[in-house]
Amino acid sequence: MKPPLVLIADSGSTKTAWCLLSAKSKKRIHTQGISPYFLSAEQITEVLKKELLPSMPAGRGDIAEVHFYGTGLADPQNARLLKKILNGLFPGSSVHVTHDLMGAARALCGHAGGIACILGTGSGACYFNGKKITKSSPGLGFILGDEGSGALLGKKVLQYYLYHTFDETLYALFEQKYHTGRDAILEQVYKKPYPNRYLASYSYFLSENRGHFMVENILEDGLNEFFSMHVVSYTESRNHPVHFTGGAAWAYRDIIRALCGSYQLTPGNIIKAPIDGLIRYHTEELEGR
Repeated sequence: MKPPLVLIADSGSTKTAWCLLSAKSKKRIHTQGISPYFLSAEQITEVLKKELLPSMPAGRGDIAEVHFYGTGLADPQNARLLKKILNGLFPGSSVHVTHDLMGAARALCGHAGGIACILGTGSGACYFNGKKITKSSPGLGFILGDEGSGALLGKKVLQYYLYHTFDETLYALFEQKYHTGRDAILEQVYKKPYPNRYLASYSYFLSENRGHFMVENILEDGLNEFFSMHVVSYTESRNHPVHFTGGAAWAYRDIIRALCGSYQLTPGNIIKAPIDGLIRYHTEELEGR
């Protein structure tokens, strides 16, 4: 008898990490990001058929469960839409769809209590009591929210460039790297799809120019805004570790640890992507059956 297979996914706006998991094996797959806010049902289905299904077992009947953690899925309508798509692609599987904060919480905290924070293309935070999320910050997206995220840090880079706030050194480095200008930037932000991904792509300019006082100021201000707006608003942060995941969290983990010290918080795990923690979580679930 074949061991049951479990397919898990952690999806942000930019990319989705998948793992086809059994008690004895792990197969990783990557596709583009899947967000119901930016992709229609038809587009999501096309992405999955083209980028995911060719890596699945023939017939897909051996996949007992699908666990999808993703951005935009705190909205019940979006969650229902994605669940319907996955049910159609994986008939006979038990499909579970929930938001990326739950994925982060399980990946970072396991079965213990803690504050789980996402700092990737977008951002978010929650208190996880070891079983469920009992408090969370509302996801407002990159226009109204996403403090400390790659999109907001990238937006600050573009502001400094377009307003000529950068000093001569950073201005020259920016132009040397990107070869763009005001009209092209504004068209990408206001007229082209995936403006959050576009903005987040400029956050790498900060990681490449660490040590410059303007870069450090942007990073410290942006990440401190996330702490002050979200992390310290949870009274539980005073007696539980504060965990982080996401590309921005990993890139600027030194600043995060320093801010934890400034706010007298206990830093917990800082990991680049939730998928490794989710693999561990669901492996333990499989072994416990």
